[in-house]
Amino acid sequence: MPEYLAPGVYVEETSFRSKSIEGVGTSVAAIVGPTRKGPIRGTPEVITSYSEFVRIYGDPMPLTFGSTTILNHTALAARAFFENGGKQLFVSRVVSGGNGTDAEGNGSSAATASATSSGDGVVTFSSRFPGSGGNLDLEVVWEDTQNLLKTETLADIADGSTAWVTITGRIEGADFNDTGAHGGFPLKSLKALVTRSGDNWILVADTNAEVINDDDSAGSVAVGGLGSSINASAVADASVSFTQITAAQPASGALVGVTPAELVLSSATDITSLSTGDLGSLRVIRGTLNAAGDQFTASASLNVGIDLAFSFYLSALASVPGAARSLTVQRNFGIDVIRRKTSSADPTGTPGVGEPIYQISGLSLNPLDPTSGLEASLPQTPQKRLDALTLPITCDTADGATITTVHDALFRLFAVNANQLTPPAGSFDEPRYVMTLSGGGDGDLPQAIDYSGESDEVKGPTGLAAFEEIEDIAMVMAPAAAADSANHQAIVAEIQKHCVKMRYRVGIVDSRKDMAISEIRAFRDNFDDSRLVLYYPWVVTSDPTGVAQDIAVPPAGFIAGIYARTDVNRGVHKAPANTAVFGALRFNQEINKFQQELLNPNGINCLRSFPGRGHRIWGGRTLSSDPEWKYVNVRRYFLFLERSIEKGTQWAVFEPNGEQLWANVETTIEGFLFNEWKNGRLLGSKPEAAYFVRCDRSTMTQNDIDNGRLVCEIGVAPLRPAEFVIFRIGQKTADT
Repeated sequence: MPEYLAPGVYVEETSFRSKSIEGVGTSVAAIVGPTRKGPIRGTPEVITSYSEFVRIYGDPMPLTFGSTTILNHTALAARAFFENGGKQLFVSRVVSGGNGTDAEGNGSSAATASATSSGDGVVTFSSRFPGSGGNLDLEVVWEDTQNLLKTETLADIADGSTAWVTITGRIEGADFNDTGAHGGFPLKSLKALVTRSGDNWILVADTNAEVINDDDSAGSVAVGGLGSSINASAVADASVSFTQITAAQPASGALVGVTPAELVLSSATDITSLSTGDLGSLRVIRGTLNAAGDQFTASASLNVGIDLAFSFYLSALASVPGAARSLTVQRNFGIDVIRRKTSSADPTGTPGVGEPIYQISGLSLNPLDPTSGLEASLPQTPQKRLDALTLPITCDTADGATITTVHDALFRLFAVNANQLTPPAGSFDEPRYVMTLSGGGDGDLPQAIDYSGESDEVKGPTGLAAFEEIEDIAMVMAPAAAADSANHQAIVAEIQKHCVKMRYRVGIVDSRKDMAISEIRAFRDNFDDSRLVLYYPWVVTSDPTGVAQDIAVPPAGFIAGIYARTDVNRGVHKAPANTAVFGALRFNQEINKFQQELLNPNGINCLRSFPGRGHRIWGGRTLSSDPEWKYVNVRRYFLFLERSIEKGTQWAVFEPNGEQLWANVETTIEGFLFNEWKNGRLLGSKPEAAYFVRCDRSTMTQNDIDNGRLVCEIGVAPLRPAEFVIFRIGQKTADT
């Protein structure tokens, strides 16, 4: 009650209408089962498309448990769900031993794929989650693509710099200091690699010079045969020019003395004369640049076919015109995560050949970089929720790692695919830097206890327990359970317990493949619950992996999608039956009318094919023996009403428990039910016949009121499906 202390006009807000109830959603599904990868612990995030499922939980390729390979029924069911009209799906991945894992999912029977640099293990890439889906290829894409080669023609060079000198004119042996053994003096021209030192040009050791002798004979001469240096003043009358090739400072940062770099030659050119190292026919040379950018050191560990490390001055490339095509540094890069393409003819596939499923950019070779270092960019536990779901790999670098040791370690990983790293002579292919993660496995076959899961506030929940914090779920399924004959019944029992505990959920149950009529009836006899719905037989659909032409899968994914489609198009009051099954090529067993007469009374919903009408659901019953809850649409509609009323009347808690509150509650619920009747979801020609709401002294005793209880009685007349449509036809006498 506001206080009025000073004279004036006061405006107060009030409401003259009752609270309204909004109907809850009924089309949200949840699926529990094994997948090829993905998180094992934690509350799942909603998935709204099949492509999103693949990104988080892996592709639909088969799973291998020990020596047994089975179809990936969880992924196939997710695909069927979205194809049949489903919009929202929660997924809880299960693995054998999943309840004993740590917060990151490590410690189960499933194995994690990884790749570790040989020797000291400086760099280790791993899949973020265990499973066969972690056996991926990682292709490094260098982002420092600036061509650093810089060629200049100079009349002279600075003291201490190196260049290729061309001298045209008479050159005597006396013009050299410490004249060597060459017998062709005088020379008409000379081309050699030199370093300026005062008034002398020092011939760079272990290189060759191109000479034309006085008799016009030409050849390549080891500089040691000419002398140690040329006196610049002695050849002052000759024509002298210098060609200097250096590396420009890259835009990504100054050269630091041991900057990783890659030199690409225009063709398979033999430039053995540049160095004591034997380059053979290599056209891609990897090593480091010095800080001045004029000397390149090739590394034996980075180049297949080079036996030792050696250095040469870039200016030496001028001896082979057009030999150098590009020079780039290698310190910033990205990674393309590739799911390898396989087939029945090639089950292993080719490393790096497949579909990129994730791209990571802006990585640095510097392991200490707090923002772009490998460990900082690819952590085991990402801070962002989206990264925690979708980031497929992690990286760990050894203590004391540096830019150069990380670079070398990467090349030890690339060497697994040496043919891609160093294309052969004459090839038009560019080098590809591909690493392979291997060793990932699906572990043992999950048991019922793995499906049940556990609640853990510290490490996160697993299995069905992971769905307990999600209110929106209305359907639960475990299609992979139908492929495990030993644990099928036990897993369905876990789903039953979960649905009863969570109250507003139904479990979609699959038969096992190729069950006989007697077997499916015996299986059904194990359950009596209106929250379970059983479908038979399996659905034959196309194989999305391309391994087979078609495959048989449990129907749960299709059914859940049809539930969602029917709820949106017609409403939850409509029985999800006599509806086309999208994606079905046929059913694994053809059920005729006489067989269904045995199954339908037992609450076993059949999937049947009809000429001219396609493949349809031909049943809408629950597994309850109670006639009130015989039909699945009645069960689901009451769950919808109950949950909608529960959520829409939370405002009444702790309100004064008197006539005014009772009237408000009654009006609120009547308004909601009137809208349901108006939309044709309740039986009755007028509201009084369709429902009643009572909340007064007749529904509560004084003891109820004294103990804080408000009791409201609600009765509704649900619509049951016209399961048997009967037309009575007889003869009559025509009226005269």
